Amino acid sequence: MASNSPISVNFFALVQEDLVRVEELMRSQADERQPDLNAALQHLLSSGGKRVRPAVALLSGRMLHGDWERLVTLSAAIELLHTATLVHDDLIDGSFLRRGIATLNSQWSPAATVLTGDYIFARAARLAAATDSVEVMRLFAETLATIVSGEITQLFSGRGNISRENYNQRIYAKTASMFELAAAAAALLSPVGPELVETMRGYGYSIGMAFQIVDDILDFTGEQATVGKPVASDLRQGLITLPALLYLNDFPDDRDMNQILDGNHIEEVVINRLISNIRESGAIHRALQEAERYVQRGLELLSVFPENSERQALEDLARYFVSRQF
Repeated sequence: MASNSPISVNFFALVQEDLVRVEELMRSQADERQPDLNAALQHLLSSGGKRVRPAVALLSGRMLHGDWERLVTLSAAIELLHTATLVHDDLIDGSFLRRGIATLNSQWSPAATVLTGDYIFARAARLAAATDSVEVMRLFAETLATIVSGEITQLFSGRGNISRENYNQRIYAKTASMFELAAAAAALLSPVGPELVETMRGYGYSIGMAFQIVDDILDFTGEQATVGKPVASDLRQGLITLPALLYLNDFPDDRDMNQILDGNHIEEVVINRLISNIRESGAIHRALQEAERYVQRGLELLSVFPENSERQALEDLARYFVSRQF
């Protein structure tokens, strides 16, 4: 995978000023009566993230000539929704680092962390309602339900639930559903018909699936100092992502992998050996090819729209998803 791709700069350029307004709107959602809550929100919003979901919404809406104010409000709602899910995810997973920065639950009690996530969910919903679109609110609520349902399924499915169908459902709920929301909701706020709304939904779904697959690849190929969490952190928790799933299909009798599937305590030397074997197999390459197919589908869907700078930026963004390296 290429590093330092110029694509990563280009697709933000058209909406850079819009993203500044989105950031301001998100930060304004703090409750001044609760200084600790205010500090937590500012910490969360300052802890990194490329704001790709707002960028998708803004670029999609601009391409379709949507209303600027409502698109900014939508984008802030989507990014706050994403932020809230990360707060709860970190608590559920017991993660103390995200992007190399201490998570909220590493400093606060579980109760305080949950309530902070709930507060951010509520503020996100309020912003979504401020778009004055029942359709957007309905899609926002459906996306939140999908995310929560996916988390519950993951909690109760246990180890060994490793089918491709299960994996696809999991990454849709975790990631692709929110990209779907960004693209489709932006279309709903634009003067286009239902058919083009569905086209944008398909684009969001496709790039969202690719985004998560590449994240799962980087979990194996990156280093802790750059990805901000232990290498193969999902595998260490018994969560089988696409690279591990493809490796298991090739080597179903691998003792190290089966120890993980059985829920046994794994020594560091064993997990490191398994990580090395997955890296050296063809699984990483095949997983990347899968992500590239999703991106290609997204590009095909965009081809129905007139060529303009926004469409080009959405194409660049999709390609960046499979070229990034942190």
